[in-house]
Amino acid sequence: MAETHHFDASKLFSVKGFVAVITGGGTGIGLMAAQALAANGAKVYITGRRMEALENAAKTHDPVHSLGGEIIPIGPCDVTKKEDLQRLVTDLGKKEKYINLLMCNAGVAGPKAEPKHENAEDLKAALWDNESVEEWQNTFNVDVTSVYFTTVAFLPLLQAGVKPNGPLEAFAPSVITTSSMSGIMRHAQGHFSYNTAKGATVHLTKLMSSEFQKANIRVNSIAPGYFPSEMTAKSSDDRQKSHVAPEKIQEKGHVPLMRSGRDEEMGMTVLYLAKNQYVNGEIIAVDGGVLNVLAGR
Repeated sequence: MAETHHFDASKLFSVKGFVAVITGGGTGIGLMAAQALAANGAKVYITGRRMEALENAAKTHDPVHSLGGEIIPIGPCDVTKKEDLQRLVTDLGKKEKYINLLMCNAGVAGPKAEPKHENAEDLKAALWDNESVEEWQNTFNVDVTSVYFTTVAFLPLLQAGVKPNGPLEAFAPSVITTSSMSGIMRHAQGHFSYNTAKGATVHLTKLMSSEFQKANIRVNSIAPGYFPSEMTAKSSDDRQKSHVAPEKIQEKGHVPLMRSGRDEEMGMTVLYLAKNQYVNGEIIAVDGGVLNVLAGR
């Protein structure tokens, strides 16, 4: 039975002593997650293809306080290559005996082609001429296949976080995948390949959560709406942060809050999934109410 002081937020969401790994951790949602975890005591390794971006993110956002959290760049790593993933696991295994959290966040937007025509010939031309099989395959490779192989590569280090190897009593290590509201809705948004891939990520998360619970590893997914990132804003500043003007969101006409998500709102969700042991196999939409407006499944 919990006493009232057990509900202190600093205890509920403390990740002091955690070791976390985030792919695509140098910008956007990955960096938001790294900041949230590090600010609450975790040692967070961020990886990706661009070491300069990772190093700049760590330098400009590493927390300075008594909880001891830190953001550490490691890599580079192309998550679509098994040899890169294995090298990352090997390198990390030399530094840490275990990890408590893996966030598979790396992703790409894929090709865009608007299905706005009613005439079938025009509709075919718009889609056929503006997308390629290779672009579809690359989108799936990054957004789905790499999520699977990244998770599989880290299974031993995740399981090592459970006692007697790790310090946390009866604590199930956790995987968080970054899917998308786009993988739940029926509106293509001109991104058939991206939305389809994110739908596959949603189902992959459910499969892994069921199959990997025998190893005492939880798997959940965050399905973000419009959050500022290099994917949505097309750029980032000198601190690896992106900005999306409210007007750009309002133009879409289907976001009830009429703004993009805030860094802290993503951070809250990451901490919740990292700490709540009774949550497994869930897809948490953080979308400002978009799925209340656009049809889901």
